[in-house]
Amino acid sequence: MSLFEIRDRAKKYQADLLEFMDLHVYPAEAVYHAQMRASGDPHFHPPIIEELKAEARRRGLWNLFHPHPEWGPGLTNLEYAPLAEIMGRSHIAPEACNCNAPDTGNMEVLTLFGSDEHKEKYLKPLLDGTMASAFAMTEPRVASSDATNIELRMERDGDEYVLNGRKWFASNALHRNCKVLIVMGKTDPGAAPHRQQSMMVVPIDAPGITVMRGLPVFGYQDREGHAEIDFADVRVPAKDLLKGEGEGFAISQARLGPGRIHHCMRAIGAAERALELMCRRAQSRVTFGSPVAERSNIQDWIAEARIDIEMIRLLTLKAAHLMDTVGNKEARTEIAAIKVAAPNIALKIIDRAIQVHGAAGVTEDFPLAMMYAQLRTLRLADGPDEVHKRAIARQELRRYRDGATTAASGTDTPGGHEAGVN
Repeated sequence: MSLFEIRDRAKKYQADLLEFMDLHVYPAEAVYHAQMRASGDPHFHPPIIEELKAEARRRGLWNLFHPHPEWGPGLTNLEYAPLAEIMGRSHIAPEACNCNAPDTGNMEVLTLFGSDEHKEKYLKPLLDGTMASAFAMTEPRVASSDATNIELRMERDGDEYVLNGRKWFASNALHRNCKVLIVMGKTDPGAAPHRQQSMMVVPIDAPGITVMRGLPVFGYQDREGHAEIDFADVRVPAKDLLKGEGEGFAISQARLGPGRIHHCMRAIGAAERALELMCRRAQSRVTFGSPVAERSNIQDWIAEARIDIEMIRLLTLKAAHLMDTVGNKEARTEIAAIKVAAPNIALKIIDRAIQVHGAAGVTEDFPLAMMYAQLRTLRLADGPDEVHKRAIARQELRRYRDGATTAASGTDTPGGHEAGVN
């Protein structure tokens, strides 16, 4: 019996997705890069993406992330996690299957908190893959790792809210199909710290919105863009407030839990591909009369990579299992832990794969350099490492406060719940 049991239909999705990757996605990567170079536009929408999307839909590999049967296949976090890992092996696979961030998180928010009008106008086109969206939370003027610092104001004026402020790193905002933003701002500066923020659905072409620039990431201009956006007296109908005033943090927690599973499993997929490339390169290159694969340090790197991948995969699957069975709140330590561990482990493996490739590793001839840039950025996205470590430490210390438990008592386990998973 498997440690983590999933339904047969989820296993079939894995097999079908692996076949799709082999037959269509990996061969399309060179086409993608050729079309992007030929366009001369870093935000060009290459035709190969639409061809892949059509093939994924034909195969039933569409909206795999969505846990609600009305809108998607209804897989659990545990069942979707291996699919996210498979798609993480290629930077074009998530969009090909309509499973790319931040659209996935925005679709879940609209499913849970959007009005019927929001679902008709935005959710359905997003699920259909004909529209893209962005999430605007991070700001350039404050340390956004503490979201209570957010300054963008949302002031009520009759039946509207007036938005003023500046956002940046709004990923997807430069995508050719981006039509809508989910914006987090401050509606009541006098409320309790976690009740000051709200979220609104805002068309990206609303008067007063200016997309200032796309921000490069380690020199890369990602096709979907990471935009700096100015909001100057942007008027938004009050009906486009999600859930209610002061609910911004509650919505973000509902959004970020599953998103972190997705990010971490994609990171594991990238690490797996980097390990594969490292092994192939080490066996195909000879230095000082022997294959690189025979060098003891390279064998150490390969062995450590396999050990690290297996460890972080198990921890991530445990987090997904806990989210499915006891809820996001009870899984908060594991969710924070994987968000720290997965990108760091993937980065170490990718860095060593680059080293084995030599100069080729930092070129576009291999996906390693792009992987590295994306994974290094993930150590900041959805909360930097330090914030997650702080949350883990506070949770651990809470267990020992005021003599509540002792290390010698044996009355508690490291995760605050059963250490084993049936």
